[in-house]
Amino acid sequence: MANPAQKAALVTGASRGIGRATALKLAADGFAVVVNYAGNTSLAEQTVADIETLGGRALAVQADIGDMEAVERLFAQILETFGRIDVVVNSAGIMQMAKIATDNIGMLDKTLSTNLRGSWLVMAKAAETVSEDGRIIALSSSVLGKSFPGYGAYIASKAGVEGLVKVLANELRGRNIAVNAVAPGPVATELFFEGKSEEQVASIANLAPFERLGQPAEIADVVSFLAGPKGRWVNGQILRVNGGMV
Repeated sequence: MANPAQKAALVTGASRGIGRATALKLAADGFAVVVNYAGNTSLAEQTVADIETLGGRALAVQADIGDMEAVERLFAQILETFGRIDVVVNSAGIMQMAKIATDNIGMLDKTLSTNLRGSWLVMAKAAETVSEDGRIIALSSSVLGKSFPGYGAYIASKAGVEGLVKVLANELRGRNIAVNAVAPGPVATELFFEGKSEEQVASIANLAPFERLGQPAEIADVVSFLAGPKGRWVNGQILRVNGGMV
């Protein structure tokens, strides 16, 4: 049953990694949380169970953010369940490694469909739906500043996301809705470790002066800041949360 006094947050890609940590943090901050996921129902339901164990309210909703009709259904279900949407965090994304070559165009299309088209759809629907004093927060990546070989499609998609954030912040002038992005450096998630050797992981971890990987909870803390009252004057910004990696 909806509680009109309780704020509600949507976190896409919240079944694991940074998205899961963000959902848990926002629930701890007092939000009712919608845990969006693409395909892993058991992990999404586990995130919901963990939130409820800690006394929070949560709902798992499956939706492919690259599918316009799925995004429409996702937002409609949130409004039906919680009666409002105050914060939207678009954490869903994919990262596949491939060189810039004609043979890899399919991988580019897939990456852009989820990371860029998906961001457009979620941010556009959020702009239509989020309440007064709401927040829209996208996830980018600090890898934009490194230009590593093999990251072409991923970097292209996240560069596009950063552009959308700045434009949408201006398009929402007068609505009192802040639009920002968090750009993590290397974070110890399943997505990061996939396909990397121990030597590669160690080398990347050493890029930051802290000489370690970030943790999902450390990214979630910054999202929490942007979503909360202390982040109310931050708008149209890309926060690089990377331990000093340049």
